Amino acid sequence: MIWSLLKVLLFVAAIAGLTYGAGVLMDTDGGIRIAAAGYEVTLGPLQAAIATLLLLFALWLVMKIAGLVVAVLRFLNGDETAVSRYFDRNRERKGYQALADGMIALASGEGRTAMVRAAKAEKYLNKPELTTLLTAQAAELVGDGKRATEAYKLLLADEKTRFVGVRGLMLQKIEEGDTATALKLAEKAFVLKPKHPEMQDILLKLQADAHDWKGARATLGAKLKSGDLPRDVYRRRDAVLALQEAKTVFDENATIEAREAAIEANRLSPDLIPAAAMAARGLMEAGKKKDATRVLKKAWATRPHPDLAAAFAEIEPDESPQARIKRFRALTDVHKEDPETRILLAELNITAEDFPAARRALGDLATSHPTQRSLAVMAAIERGEGSDEAVVRGWLARALTAPRGPQWCCDKCQAIHAQWVPICENCGGFDTLSWREPPEGTGPSATGTELLPLLVGTPVAPEPEADTADAPAEVVDAEVVPPNEK
Repeated sequence: MIWSLLKVLLFVAAIAGLTYGAGVLMDTDGGIRIAAAGYEVTLGPLQAAIATLLLLFALWLVMKIAGLVVAVLRFLNGDETAVSRYFDRNRERKGYQALADGMIALASGEGRTAMVRAAKAEKYLNKPELTTLLTAQAAELVGDGKRATEAYKLLLADEKTRFVGVRGLMLQKIEEGDTATALKLAEKAFVLKPKHPEMQDILLKLQADAHDWKGARATLGAKLKSGDLPRDVYRRRDAVLALQEAKTVFDENATIEAREAAIEANRLSPDLIPAAAMAARGLMEAGKKKDATRVLKKAWATRPHPDLAAAFAEIEPDESPQARIKRFRALTDVHKEDPETRILLAELNITAEDFPAARRALGDLATSHPTQRSLAVMAAIERGEGSDEAVVRGWLARALTAPRGPQWCCDKCQAIHAQWVPICENCGGFDTLSWREPPEGTGPSATGTELLPLLVGTPVAPEPEADTADAPAEVVDAEVVPPNEK
């Protein structure tokens, strides 16, 4: 409304200015005298101004005619489109101007204006690969999904714009939550442009969400070949995908395939704790206990973890506590000062009922770095040594409010997971979980090895002794003897 009023005011001002200028020229004395070839012409100021405008128009007309003559000569010389290009030049100028205005409107967030400019550009240019894309993006901006879908489908007809159309439809399906259709479209787009970095990432995420681990590994290999992924990162992520593939096969009761996949995952990334534990269990099932021991020792040397200790215990499930302590020296002699190693050795000695050795193994961990596990172990030691029940309960009370210690935490969103997963359940990050202490001691238990449930108990109160002074006398049945029998 304001712009329309402003245009009217500008038009009135221009007319008033021209009228005033014409009046000034008419009132001005003098003029212009032109003499040529024996002729002399005298023009007044107003006539001179009109003559100047006519001269400029004549020059413009001559240039246009000259351009047309050149186009005709080119046509006669064999250029079949020279004349049509001459007449279409003005249309192209208007079309590209409308296209530029539409792109500016789209960048400015004016979706409706962009759609109008796109329609105008299509009228002049007849280039749907440009105008249809602008229409689709403008329709998405204003929330017209149906029109955007129609525009993207039109782009599928041209080989040059097919990838753009498939990508646009795929992003629409992702926004709608239709990941199954989005996955199929992503696979088609990947075939069209296998080296497209964005498409590789989207396809990899969709395949991981759909648990298509085999396809995800193929996509990851394509990222490596295209040079978009360092080899060390590729090996780590490929190990993660191989581990998930092994778990899937394991769930399908294909033991041999699961074992092979788990061993491959461990080979690709020996420091991947879940892969090491699963590979060790697979080797145990195959009767290769030495190989299982080697896998777990190598992983423990990288990072001590309770899952590795649990798998190491499964190698010899029926051994005595003393024999287990001796065998576990392969782990406890590595990273001796690591809290996980100290807690593990203390738990082994508790099982063997060697509580002084358990106290020495735990050291000052319960006071210098208190966690629920270390405090629970300390309570078990106190109970095993026969300490007062109040002391045991004191350690347990501290354990209730102490941090849980290291857990599987997402490096991206800091979410805590009870078990390792390849994709963060909170932010969807791929391979972002690491075993560490979270910023805040909250979240579910990660290990399930706390001794707290085994230690909580109510001491049995002694039964009160009977008070013989206040107790009623026991009545003994007596035989009644008749008087005549005395």
